Amino acid sequence: MEIKIGIQNVGREIVVESDESADEVAEMVSRAMNGGAELRLKDSKGNVVIVPTNVLGYVEIGAEEPRKVGFGVL
Repeated sequence: MEIKIGIQNVGREIVVESDESADEVAEMVSRAMNGGAELRLKDSKGNVVIVPTNVLGYVEIGAEEPRKVGFGVL
């Protein structure tokens, strides 16, 4: 699933590919916004992205979709 994070006063967004469910990501964002000092997300390769909550502009959680396989995806 693709997660896009907008940072205040920065033109580019952070894009993270994650294996976690949309509900899990939404819960992490909610906890970070309600008293946490940072938002920590782990991507599908095992890297950790840490964003201070005081600079978050938005977090867009993409829809979960299965990977497409075969010639029909071209």
